[in-house]
Amino acid sequence: MEIVNMLSQARFARRRIAGIPHELKPADTGGAYQMQAAVTGHWATQLGGFAGYKIACTSEIPQRQLGIHEPYYGRLFHDTVHESPVELEAALFGMRVVESEFGFQIARDLPDGGYTSDEMREALAGVVPAIEIVDSRYDDWEKVGAHSLIIDNAVHGAWIKGVLSAEFGDLGEHKVRLLVNGVEVTAGQGSAALGHPLKALAWLANALPPQGLYLREGDWVTTGVVTGLYYAKAGDKLVADFGSLGEVAVSFR
Repeated sequence: MEIVNMLSQARFARRRIAGIPHELKPADTGGAYQMQAAVTGHWATQLGGFAGYKIACTSEIPQRQLGIHEPYYGRLFHDTVHESPVELEAALFGMRVVESEFGFQIARDLPDGGYTSDEMREALAGVVPAIEIVDSRYDDWEKVGAHSLIIDNAVHGAWIKGVLSAEFGDLGEHKVRLLVNGVEVTAGQGSAALGHPLKALAWLANALPPQGLYLREGDWVTTGVVTGLYYAKAGDKLVADFGSLGEVAVSFR
């Protein structure tokens, strides 16, 4: 498929493209996810296989920035998941948009759909503080539209996770701060992710079965940014402080 080759060359040669040619664009969201599946299936062979999922546009800030009014999902890969703290090469990313997010590990298969937030809580091994690095293969990711972002694996670059905890508390009210080089640059709380991170997780569990997918035991899921976005530079040292859930840290050299 031409789109697979186009985005794969951009991903692994670290080049940007203007966008997907009009004649290759899908007619609807279902078609965009079919193209994403083809792209990520190819990428998975070079990135250690699938490790789980990311949810994008669960908060008002990226929705407003991208002109998108509902979430969408992408895949995590084993080679793009890192334990905190980690130092990454800045040059490996076309851009480095840092997002503080609540992550979860799935404890049992969820094949059916129709799940509630309460049911999601019972299906989890725990919650983890996390940072996602958003990276796009497009020259201007804010202008290409939802379908193109979906095909580009929901513009996933890397995911850094802290220590898994079984103590959830009230994640909707849980405060998060992002510090860059020791200075707080943005803050928020769990309610930014569709009102509650578990609501975002339930959205994903219900969105996957129509696409022939489902959450499986051991999957990691990151549920979308709950603070403002930060565009990191080489030399930056970033810490997302999740209070009682701990910290997660990444730096760029």
